[in-house]
Amino acid sequence: MEDARSEVADGVGEAAVETAKAPVRKAAARRTAGSTRNPERTKAAIFEAAKREFAEKGLAGARIDVVARRAGTNKRMIYHYWGDKDALYLAVLSDAYRQIRHAERRLNLTRRDPEEGLRELALFTWHYYLDHPEFLSLLATENLNKARYLRQAEDIPEMHSNFQGELADVLRRGTDGGVFRAGLDPVTVYLTIASLGYFYLSNRYTLSTIFRRDLQSPTELERWGDHIAATVIAACRA
Repeated sequence: MEDARSEVADGVGEAAVETAKAPVRKAAARRTAGSTRNPERTKAAIFEAAKREFAEKGLAGARIDVVARRAGTNKRMIYHYWGDKDALYLAVLSDAYRQIRHAERRLNLTRRDPEEGLRELALFTWHYYLDHPEFLSLLATENLNKARYLRQAEDIPEMHSNFQGELADVLRRGTDGGVFRAGLDPVTVYLTIASLGYFYLSNRYTLSTIFRRDLQSPTELERWGDHIAATVIAACRA
């Protein structure tokens, strides 16, 4: 008799569990159905979720199940679109470079006064770093990987060759006009801009602590941006 009552109780308990799980299953089914109906939106959601995950945890620490949960989909859809985590990471990394190069083109450097153009490039780079911390995080991750994944991105060399050509044109016109000294290397000039911004932001917590100055305050950030521009222009002047 007791065994019979126990079996009934177990049955009731299992039924209760199944009932509790039902809404979760229905929600998952709705997400999957939505993914099927709007694949482009699902793909975009996965991409944005992956960008956050890789920026926060790097490649090694990122988890596909977390990406799926953030995107409101399932891991199967991620594998369907990208194949594996490495391919998804490469897509995010390549897009990060495309975004900054695309934004730089809007500066229209080839039609600007050389000194003004160089100053705008320096300030743009600084503010881009401030507005897109995920870009710096992805750079740090890829440098830990010794650019193993970036070397697989076929469009990266051409993309940066175009940018290098535009900056070379600015420097050449500045030299021809007597504003900049001769022999300036566009890669060296850009590395100066990038390093002054990157070092400051990647070390802002330790530097703020040891110098007892809030390097993240708006005043300090604006001051450093002006310093980058002034330093780069001074280094290039005739």
